[in-house]
Order: sequence, then C-alpha cells, then structure tokens
Amino acid sequence: MSSLQYLLAEIQNLKPIPAVAHQLLAVVDNPGSSMEDMANVIQYDPVMTANVLRACNSAYFGLKHPAESIKDAVNMLGTDQVIELVLLKSGAASFSGSQGGYGLEEGEMWRYSVSSAVIAKQMAAKIGLANKNTIFTASLVKDIGKIILEKYVARSRHKILDLVEKENLSFREAEKKVLGIDHAELGAMIAKTWKFSPKMVKIIRHHHLADETMIKDKEVAVVYLADCICMMIGVGVGDDGLAYRFRDQSLRELGFGADDMALIIAAYGENMQKIENLLHMV
Repeated sequence: MSSLQYLLAEIQNLKPIPAVAHQLLAVVDNPGSSMEDMANVIQYDPVMTANVLRACNSAYFGLKHPAESIKDAVNMLGTDQVIELVLLKSGAASFSGSQGGYGLEEGEMWRYSVSSAVIAKQMAAKIGLANKNTIFTASLVKDIGKIILEKYVARSRHKILDLVEKENLSFREAEKKVLGIDHAELGAMIAKTWKFSPKMVKIIRHHHLADETMIKDKEVAVVYLADCICMMIGVGVGDDGLAYRFRDQSLRELGFGADDMALIIAAYGENMQKIENLLHMV
C-alpha cells in the first residue's frame, strides 16, 4: 500500500463532525428557514441539546431565566450565537490535541481555528456575504487534514524545513513536495467523505490559494485572509505560519484597505474575552 493509500485509509478512523452540524448549516443557508426550523434540527440530538443548554445557562450569558429547551436558547441568544456554540462543540474534539509536526502545542490549533473562524465571519458580514455561518464553519475546520498528516510531517520535518529555507517554498508547498499531498488537499478529501457541501469542500481545498485563480472567489478569499490575519497577530503560527505565502491581491478583491485590516484586528482584540469564554464552555 502506498503512502497516499495509507493516508486515505486513515480518514475512516477520524471521528466525524456530528451530522447535526451539517443539517444546521443546510437550514441556515436556506433563506426561507426560521428559528423554529433551526431549533428542530438541534433538539433531536440529545448530546448537542444538553451542551447548548449548559452553555446557554452558564454565568457567561447571564440570562435572567434559564433556557429549558433549544427553542428557548435560540430565542434568548439568537441564531448566530447558538450556531456558533453547536459548531464549536462539533469541532472541539478533533482539534484540541497537539500538532507537533506543525510546531503546535496542545490547544494551539483549536485556538487558531476558532480565531480564524471568528475573523472570517466578521469579514464576511462586513462585505455582505450571505452565508457567513458556512464561512465560519469552513474556516473552523479547514485544517482537518493536519490531524492525519501531522505524524507524516513530523517524520519529514527536517526535509520540509530544509526546502522552506533553501528553495524559499511555503510550508504547504514543501509539504506537498515531500509527501506528495498537502493538508488542504487531504482536508478536501476528508470533507467529501464526511459529505460536506461542495462549497465547503471548495473552501477547504483552496484556503491557501495554491490555485491563484481562486482569489476571485470571495468566500475562499475571506477564509484565506482570515488565516493571514491570525498569522499577523501571532495566533497559532507554528512552523506552517512562519513560512506562509501572503497574496496581497486578496485585499483588493475584497475591497479591504489598511484601515479595514486595522479595524478587524482591533475588533478581534476587543472580542478576545468572549472567545476565551466560548472556548472554555465547549
């Protein structure tokens, strides 16, 4: 069996994102859906219902009356907050460990994934993209390929870093050259196996903009730029982030200038406590 076949076989051993997350995104991406439709999806998953109610009734939200059902939670917190809680809970188990091959200690990849998702959603809202929750999710799980690829990267770490230094390759480019596949490609394969939507698969596959034509796709460009902002502010950098390929055309495609970037970074700083609290809850 080839190395690639081993990688593909390992996809079957990954714990998938709960089906409720996919169903929820399908509902919220439908313009005709309601709060009740969203609640109906979650309430049939007892574990997710319990988690959302526990978070909703925590001191963080400070509700005067405790939520007793998902419908209560949606009405009290609003759709966006409940969706974020569900999606954060869905991804926590997969991303919380260490990723030594990428130079990330325990919890760092999860913190980075959440930060990237929050920034991407903020940017999507700013430019008026309709499916900001799908963008949030794609940004949250875009590096799922690293979960499997990490041990192979660890074994070839010196070769990869040598190529980065001597041939001026990005970490992803060196990863691809040494292993024959990069984490974005593998992540797209995982997303297909987990029956993510074609849009989600596309964003995950192209979030590094290896194919420069994808910069014209605003959803892909937003997730890519959110990734870059995380690198700029030092969240989840690791070895990958130290050799990142920044394409400033993404700023022009999205209509962002230096002032916009400064405001996005400032807003992230202001929301840091909120993010920390959400991380503790999930």
